[in-house]
This record gives sequence, C-alpha cells and structure tokens, in this order.
Amino acid sequence: MFGLNQKDKSTLIVVAALTLLAPFILNPFPEGSALAQFNAGYPDLMQRFVIFGIFAIGFNILFGLTGYLSFGHAAFLGVGSYSAVWMFKLVGMNVLPAITLSVIVAGLFALLIGFVSLRRSGIYFSILTLAFAQMSFNLAYSVLTPITNGETGLQLTLNDPRVLGQSATADGSIPVTNLLPGLEMRSTYVLDAGPWLFQFNLGYYLCALLLLVAFYVSIRIFRSPFGMMLRAVKSNQQRMNYTGLNTRPYTLAAFVISGMYAGLAGGLMASMDPLAGAERMQWTASGEVVLMTILGGAGTLIGPVLGAGFIKYFENIFSKINDNVLHGWFAILPDGIEDFLVFVVHPFIGKGWHLTLGILFMLVVIYLPGGLVEGGQRIGKYFKRGSDDAQSNDASTKPAE
Repeated sequence: MFGLNQKDKSTLIVVAALTLLAPFILNPFPEGSALAQFNAGYPDLMQRFVIFGIFAIGFNILFGLTGYLSFGHAAFLGVGSYSAVWMFKLVGMNVLPAITLSVIVAGLFALLIGFVSLRRSGIYFSILTLAFAQMSFNLAYSVLTPITNGETGLQLTLNDPRVLGQSATADGSIPVTNLLPGLEMRSTYVLDAGPWLFQFNLGYYLCALLLLVAFYVSIRIFRSPFGMMLRAVKSNQQRMNYTGLNTRPYTLAAFVISGMYAGLAGGLMASMDPLAGAERMQWTASGEVVLMTILGGAGTLIGPVLGAGFIKYFENIFSKINDNVLHGWFAILPDGIEDFLVFVVHPFIGKGWHLTLGILFMLVVIYLPGGLVEGGQRIGKYFKRGSDDAQSNDASTKPAE
C-alpha cells in the first residue's frame, strides 16, 4: 500500500489512528472530575499537537538524516505565518491558497539561507543558522514594520481589500478562515456522552490530514536512495567528498524540504488563528523543535511527533496545575502533611513546568539516547521476552512423547 513495507505501513496506520481518534484518546476523564485537569482534547491544543508535529517531522529530515543541527528553523515558521496572513489580507479567507503560499515562500527563504549556511558544517553551520534566524527576528520586529507590523504583529483588519472575498461580514466583523464557503476552521461539533464531552473541530482534522501527508512523505524520503545518501552524509561526509561526490546538493535539498515543512506549520498556525508575530521567529522557538526531535528520537519516523506532543502537553496542561489544584488533590491528608506536599511539589508545576521538563529531558538523554521511541522499544522487548520465557517454561514442563 502506497509503496510502503509492512513495518512502515503499520507505523502510518498507528499515526492515523492516533490523530483521527485524538478527541477520544485525549479526553479520558469525565468533565468536572479531579483528573479532568489532564484532559487535552480541546481543539486549540489538538491543533498545536499536529502543527508542531509537522514542524518536528520536517526538522528531523534535516537533523535526523544528515546530522546538520539548525538553530534557525523558527525563521521559516515565522515566514510561513506572515505569508498566510498576507494572503488572507489581500486575497481571501480560504486557507488552501494561504498554506500553499506559506510552503513556497518558506522554501525559497530556506534555499537562500541554506545556500550560504551549508558552506560550513558542524557548529559553524549551527551558528550561521542561528544568526540568520536572529536577523530575521529583528527585521520582523523593527526594520520591516510596514510588512510585519513590528512588535504588535500582523493582524486582519476591516480595511483589508480581500479581492476574492468579503472585507467584512454582514454584522460588520472580520471574516473567519474557511476551507470552503460555509466550512469555517473554527466549526466544532460537540458530542455529549454523559460526563464526557468530545469535540470534533474542522480545523484540527485539516491539520491532522496534512500531518498524515507530511508523515507519509517523510517515510518515502527515509526509504528512498535520496534518504540513504543523506544518511551517508551523516555517517562520514568527508569520506564521501574524497570519493569525488559533491554532497552539497543533497544537504541543500534536505534543508529546503525541512524549511518547507516549517513553512507549512507556520501557515497552519495562521490559518487556525490569523495572526503572525515576530516571536515565532525567536531562537527559543528553534530550540523547542530541537528538544522535540531529540526527546522523541532523532532519526526515527514517529519520534518527532511523540516529542512534539509531549512538550506541548507539558506546556499547556502541566503548566496549569497550581497550588489550589494540589490542595484539592491532597485534601484528604492532615493539614500539616498536605501543606508540606504542596510545598515540595510547587516548584515543579505551574510556572515551574520547565524545571520538570528539563529533568525529564536530562533523564531521557542519559538513559534513553534514542528518545521516547527507544523507551517504547525497550518496553516492547521486555514484554516479548517475558512471553517467550513463559512459552519456553510451558514447553519444558510438558512430558516427552
């Protein structure tokens, strides 16, 4: 199916099942219960899961296959967002042309930056990409204010021409983004199943569909001769150069493809919320996608998706746990013990969620160099070994015939 082997086919099916059933999987606890704090099945957060999953998948094509560590990929994310918002301002509120423009502009921008940065490798390449990203951030923040609207961010207004759409709705408000006339990105169907509420959002499922397409393309790249060439670059680029093979076209192609993935993610972010700001181009955003890829498992297929979901869950769910929530959890304990436990846990939740994430990241890097994917593989091998041992014990207890 689709030119994939059995293992890749199974991986694609798993990712498809996780994305399509996310409204159920991410809402395991009844509304109003103490554990409902951990539910993540609302549209805004689910969109972030898949959008940053696309971002991380693209970054993994560059870093996971070639070993080139870029600290400037947020520049392409920001360029994609700005391109989409300008498409909404000038043409119309349909998201498909906006996303297409985001991918094209980000790819051209990546071609320019990659052509210069890939003249160096190692730490020098990383510093060059960081420098380009910071230059892009400062240009967007101050110098190119007529295009980016500076620190305020680029937003839609009632004065926008929108030659193929309405400048304002019948009630005088700004139109919303749509897939087709009558299909708004914010359209959400709520399924009331007793104490559970499941939300099915059109914008999320568009992002999920594009995630599956992006994931499928990454599989084909990983398994193609082009992907094998990129792995050879990571293994020993100097030896390849000695054989007379010019590796720069391959690494530049990987850089551009990775930038186009970032542009797609930026265009989707603007499609869900028509706003583009310079903060999306900061070096911290570039560092975040590096953490996602390493945490999930650099060089693996599903790892970046897992890493993106893990970090965004911490950022949006774990960070909202405050002292009041903790007091509610420990209320059955004596007051002294309750206050002591809240005092101990307090630095690791709420605004201190970065500390918890940092500790987990450190543990993963030390004990699971292959990221969350390696952890899953170890667990699978453990259960498989236990099953094999049980079968061998059963065989040994049977009398000989």
